[in-house]
Amino acid sequence: MNVLSIWIIRLTLGISFFLHGWGKLPYPPEKFASWLESMSIAEPMLIASLVAFGEMAAGIGIIAGGLFAGKLGNFITRISAFGITIIMIGAFYLAHPDWFINEKLFKSEQIYIFALSIFFLINGNRK
Repeated sequence: MNVLSIWIIRLTLGISFFLHGWGKLPYPPEKFASWLESMSIAEPMLIASLVAFGEMAAGIGIIAGGLFAGKLGNFITRISAFGITIIMIGAFYLAHPDWFINEKLFKSEQIYIFALSIFFLINGNRK
């Protein structure tokens, strides 16, 4: 694969996921926590904070992982992709349960974030 094409995918996924987390701030993410509370989620403020910072950290990690060669870069990429995958599964389950394998899912950017996270989870930094 062309290195430039991988970087385009890496940057768009990393920036997009970072911005998803950034959008949940200012800290503490009270608006997001209120929504979680309405969903009967235990410890909504803790979960909202973990999700917001997890999204930002995973976005940075996807980008940073590409800057390191060898096992370290591969680990950073894969652990960040794993975080994105888990957060997206939670988002589909909690925020969009009506999207399961239908037109709404495939018309959203979330399916691409999820698919790209799986791509990097499987491939790591393999070029």
